[in-house]
Amino acid sequence: MKLPVRLSEEQPTLQRLSPHNSEAERQLLGSILVNNETFYRVSDFLEAPHFFVEPHRQIFEKLSQLIQAGKIASPITLKTFFPHDAKIADLGVMQYLLRLAADATTIINAEDYGRVIRDLAIRRNLIHIGEDMVNIAYDAPVDMPPRAQIEDAERRLYELAESGRYDSGFVTFGDALKGSIDMAAAAFARQGGLSGVSTGIASLDRMMGGLQRSDLIILAARPAMGKTSLATNIAFNIAAAFRAEEQPDGAYKTVDGGIVGFFSLEMSSEQLATRIISEQTEIPSHKIRRGDISDMEFEKLVAASQMMQTIPLYVDQTGGISIAQLAARARRLKRQRGLDVLIVDYLQLLAGSSKRASEGRVQEITEITTGLKALSKELNVPILALSQLSRQVENRDDKHPQLADLRESGSIEQDADVVLFIYREEYYIKNKEPSEKGSDAWFKWEADMTRAKGVAEVIVGKQRHGPTGTVELHFAGEVTRFSDLIRDDQLPAQIG
Repeated sequence: MKLPVRLSEEQPTLQRLSPHNSEAERQLLGSILVNNETFYRVSDFLEAPHFFVEPHRQIFEKLSQLIQAGKIASPITLKTFFPHDAKIADLGVMQYLLRLAADATTIINAEDYGRVIRDLAIRRNLIHIGEDMVNIAYDAPVDMPPRAQIEDAERRLYELAESGRYDSGFVTFGDALKGSIDMAAAAFARQGGLSGVSTGIASLDRMMGGLQRSDLIILAARPAMGKTSLATNIAFNIAAAFRAEEQPDGAYKTVDGGIVGFFSLEMSSEQLATRIISEQTEIPSHKIRRGDISDMEFEKLVAASQMMQTIPLYVDQTGGISIAQLAARARRLKRQRGLDVLIVDYLQLLAGSSKRASEGRVQEITEITTGLKALSKELNVPILALSQLSRQVENRDDKHPQLADLRESGSIEQDADVVLFIYREEYYIKNKEPSEKGSDAWFKWEADMTRAKGVAEVIVGKQRHGPTGTVELHFAGEVTRFSDLIRDDQLPAQIG
């Protein structure tokens, strides 16, 4: 039985020359030597490593340095940067540069030549990635399991896809203005009139304008405040409202709600599903887990579960993954299913690189928050990341959270576009019930408890593009559900 051969071990007769176009490289370099202004037609997207012929790389790199320094790049000025006895294609450097300039036919096609050179470089990179995948799979390093190799390949392919775009650089103010008006028009047409993705909670949307694309939003609270509950509420609301329209090119564009990716690092997908179905059916999750439900409640569960099977909410329950693995999986989800909002529960359960981990937890958290912010910009989606608060909150009389209470707060506060805190006074009052029932102190406690019962404060501690302040929500503890708060004095007057 003949074993398969690695790419590097194939016979010379089977090897193929990497895709390239030496003539396009010569024509472009000649055009730039004839007219240095040609360089600015391609400098936005073309770099020296994109050239296949090594001397061409050197020529482009040196003429780039000259032109960017405000000097003339010509065969005469370039010659001085090469050894006097250097040869290119059996010609002296001066002769080769003069021939490039003499053979240049036109500068009109320079941009097209530049794009051809770049596209061929991307194809060569694809070949390199493929060869690496095959060779690494054969060698199978001990410290690189197959899953790590897949994620590394996905990362490299995604980076290549992003670097292959030509849409970077300056835009006119008119184009920027058009983008702004288009965003406003989309917000006007969208349900609720929001510029971002609606959370499904009107009072929160009014304060934030929805979840804005490319924003990193930190949701922080002490344990038992309900941060996971609010995150699952928002995730379900967005996924349930999802609506897309087909575009002229056949692609689909989200016009309401969104496709949600949920990294549940603490709870299993079954626990998360139980929590969400409890929120939507208003049947306590402990009753669902025990099967302590009536026939009517069971019918509600079945109906809700059938509806939920169709919503675009995707859960990854892998615990202890690294920020690099999370980014690779998010990219894959966006490519395969689409992605409008990403939720991470919670930030402190992510791992950084082994190098950062060895430098201490603060450095590791810095790497994680910086990575999440970069990912939100890369994927152009809002990322809602949950975070723990330090215990110093419990040592204060006023237990309202502050930015300084964030664990390893420096990097979290710096990288976040929005920081939200959850505070429920009911939680703290409940634990202070006086032992003597019927006393003045007990009646005061009961009044405080009645006032605070079911009320949760969402504090916007930081918002880069909007106001800070507090939003009061209703919190149904048994079914862990947040909703808009309507106080008695806000109800319409009853007649009669």
